[in-house]
Order: sequence, then C-alpha cells, then structure tokens
Amino acid sequence: MGVKFKDIISPEEIKFDDLDGKVVAIDAANVIYQFLSSIRQYDGTPLKDQNGRITSHFSGILYRTSSLIEKGIKPVYVFDGKSSALKKETQEKRKEIKEESEKKWKEALEDGRVEDARKFAVRSSRMSPEIVEGSKKLIELMGIPYIQAKGEGEAQASHMVSLGDAWCVVSQDYDCMLFGAPRMVKNLTISGSQNKPELIELEKVLKNLNITREQLVDMAIMVGTDFNQGIKGIGAKKGLKLIKKYGDIYHILDSLNIQLDVDAQILREMFLNHEVDSNYQLKWEKADKQGIIDFLCGEHDFSEDRVLNAVDKLKKLEITQSSLEQWF
Repeated sequence: MGVKFKDIISPEEIKFDDLDGKVVAIDAANVIYQFLSSIRQYDGTPLKDQNGRITSHFSGILYRTSSLIEKGIKPVYVFDGKSSALKKETQEKRKEIKEESEKKWKEALEDGRVEDARKFAVRSSRMSPEIVEGSKKLIELMGIPYIQAKGEGEAQASHMVSLGDAWCVVSQDYDCMLFGAPRMVKNLTISGSQNKPELIELEKVLKNLNITREQLVDMAIMVGTDFNQGIKGIGAKKGLKLIKKYGDIYHILDSLNIQLDVDAQILREMFLNHEVDSNYQLKWEKADKQGIIDFLCGEHDFSEDRVLNAVDKLKKLEITQSSLEQWF
C-alpha cells in the first residue's frame, strides 16, 4: 500500500537505457504482488498449473527479469523479514479487502460481468508462504541473488542503495524515501507503453519541498503509513503545510491537540533506524537451464519453448560477470 505522497512528489521519466549496467534492488513483495494482480486470464482467474497451483508470479519473475537482464540491468531481489506488530492492523484490513473482493469477483463471474470480475479479481491477490518460497527457488535457479531482510524489504533495499551496493530501489511505494533510499524507480516491472520507468531522488524531493528527511517521515505519520492510521483529514499537501508551519510532528500534535494511535517516536524510529543487515553478498551466477526447465515445465506446465527463450536472455549475465566482479 505505502504512504500516499503522489500529490507532492513528481517523478522524472527515464529510459531503460539509463539503467544499463546498474544494479537494482527489487522490493520482492511489491513486484510479486503486481505479478499476481496483473498476470491473469480475461475473467480475472490467475494462471495455474494442472494441479491448481498459481503460477502468475513465476511468469512475471521469469519473463520480466530476463528482459531486464537483456537490457543490461542487474537485479537483486529483497524479501521481507519479520513484520512489525504495528503492521498487524494494516494486514488485517488488507485481508478483509481481499476476502470481500474475492466474493465480489465470484459473484460477477456468475452474473457474466467479466469486466467487473477482473477488477475485483485483481484486488483479491494474496501472497502465500508457498508463493514466496517458490519465487525464491526460481530466482536462485536463474542465477539472480536475493536478500532476506530482517524486517521490511524496502528498508533493506534502501540500505543497500545507501551503501552503494545497488543504484536504486525498484518499488511502487514511496516508503523507500522514508527509509532513506537515495534513489527509487517506479514502473520498472510493469509492461505497457503507458508505464515508463520513473526515477525519484530523495535529495531532489527534499530540496523541492524544502524539508528534511525527518520532516518527510513526520508528514508520512500524519498522512498514514503501514504502521499507523494517520490523522483524519490530513493528506500530503496539508501535511506539508503543517510541517512547514510547526516544524515537526510533536509540535503539530500539541498545537492541534491530537493523539496518534501509535507513539510518534516509535513511528519515527521505524523509518529512521529500521533494523537492516550489512552482512550480505551479491553474486550473479550462471543460470541453471535444466533446473529451470524441470521446475517450470516439469512441475508447473510451462511451455518449454517460451522458457528457453527467456533463459537465453539470461546469458548476458555470463558475458558481464567479469565486469561485475570488478565493479564490486
């Protein structure tokens, strides 16, 4: 879901060529959810193998990742670790929305309202432990590194960019800015001519808004995050006005005589000092061609020709591996 900052942040449209040779840290949960939502049949039914197991995410990971590599982009996936207890309420709300959407999806199918069915189907997407583990297995077979975060994947990915081990975080959520990512790129994993990659640089955002990162976090707390409900009636634009008038979240709460559902200091720490891991290795390996075929074609009924075509694109990593090692 992420914090709603669309009204105050203006991304810069870029080309895939601008990312040639760069390492990108992909927020795994964010993009896999996109695949589960968007890669579906016309009536909204997700792709499945003959045993009824969902395979939409495998299609997304294989074909999109291989296309990125073909363009010279070097991906690393970052998976969420243990969720904070503060996120429980958000997760419960999301669960309710998904269950209601699934109900409406089935009703629309029964009524023959195919367009409505697909709309509700997209909102019903869920990411199970099996989907996560299957995704990791495929990513590993492809020779792509993945990192298991201690906490939020976006925080870990942002940390990697801050250290210079990756050039940007790939995500649709502005939370990366709150976690201190110097750069984030949106729309990198979405196909379609209307969705061009968009770059957001933290330094430029702060300069344009004339605020600090701490104040950006305070604004997010007012607007609402995955960890708190926010203040009713305050969106990004109003939050910006308040932060410029009062300086920080504490003075705002005192002046407006408002109490948050979660202590402001705890929320600040969630973004400014999130637990991350600096002890990781990034190494791109030769893709396990037979392993991918056995997994996708043997276990999940993928077309071997299409899989082989995607695997061929992964060979570019082998060509650039020596330069990668020099880069690190």
